[in-house]
Amino acid sequence: MTRRVAILISGRGSNMASLIEAAQAADFPAEIALVLSNRPDAEGLARAKDSGLATLAIDHKAFPDRESFDRALDAALNEHDIAFICLAGFMRVLSDWFVERWAGRMINIHPSLLPLYRGTQTHRRALEDGVLVHGCTVHFVVPELDAGPIIAQAVVPVVPGDTQESLAARVIAQEHRLYPQALRMICDGTARLENGRVVFSRQWDAGGALHSPT
Repeated sequence: MTRRVAILISGRGSNMASLIEAAQAADFPAEIALVLSNRPDAEGLARAKDSGLATLAIDHKAFPDRESFDRALDAALNEHDIAFICLAGFMRVLSDWFVERWAGRMINIHPSLLPLYRGTQTHRRALEDGVLVHGCTVHFVVPELDAGPIIAQAVVPVVPGDTQESLAARVIAQEHRLYPQALRMICDGTARLENGRVVFSRQWDAGGALHSPT
């Protein structure tokens, strides 16, 4: 069964593009049914339109408070019969009301190996700490920022001479691979949220193939 997915963006939509491309495969269990932004001028909206996708802008500045915007967002998602949400550079802190309403159906990608480096400036902080590995994480969204149960992670080495820019480039390449993989997992039932934990019905082996747990 193909699940209807909304991608929420605030900017150019780099990870959005990787999700759109993945969803074009005949065997992909998700359809990108809507790209929505809180910024009417977001570059990613034009990119989504060029791909033939439905788009919508709901300007958060038009609402008196966070929850009223979130209620308008929720209404739009329901109007489009959305099953799952992917946050892809969506630069809004969502209210507890909204997060709890979409519990187990909303995922985010973060540029660090959570629980390390929640929040912003993750590449700078990794370099300052002298870590040997860095990476990205896809997780279910919970009210606490960047604290949701982890679905998948990808690791990149930190090499001598790395700058924030060079490290970020390697991480974003892994984000573009990992996010579609994680979306596939939640849409086909491989990964689901139960009692605050991620439960896997199948597992990824070292070569990237799926198999059922024994």
